[in-house]
Amino acid sequence: MDQLASSANLKAKTYFFVILMIVLGSVGNTILDKGMKGLGTIDFSSRTAIWQGAFHTFTSGTIWLGIGCMLLFMVCHMLVLSWADYSFVMPFSAVTYALVPVLGYIWLGEQVPVTRRIGILLIVFGVFLVSRTPPRTTEPQHIAARSLS
Repeated sequence: MDQLASSANLKAKTYFFVILMIVLGSVGNTILDKGMKGLGTIDFSSRTAIWQGAFHTFTSGTIWLGIGCMLLFMVCHMLVLSWADYSFVMPFSAVTYALVPVLGYIWLGEQVPVTRRIGILLIVFGVFLVSRTPPRTTEPQHIAARSLS
């Protein structure tokens, strides 16, 4: 019974961090896009222009907010990979690819053509199929190593 409770706890924790990973990745990418578009085109025509572009990029609060979201996304991604199969985590992370165009439409006023909308629906459907499988189909390495000895 204790192992069942532990398994349910791990599954709930996995889903929570997968959702957090998706939100942080989507929001982080959208904020980075907004920050970079706000800076305008970065000019590489001279050394001075490159340094000015770098200075404006690294002094932008919007850029740093996006970087912070992406760093938290990476922490969540690493945690989830330690709890669930790669073949479970990576398809779930694809929801980010579906959510970014939606956020681009809402926050950035971007147009989302019909073909992209169809692609978004296909991604969501694929993730729905993956969600119907268990997050982990293998034993953790430390448990497998103990059973061999």
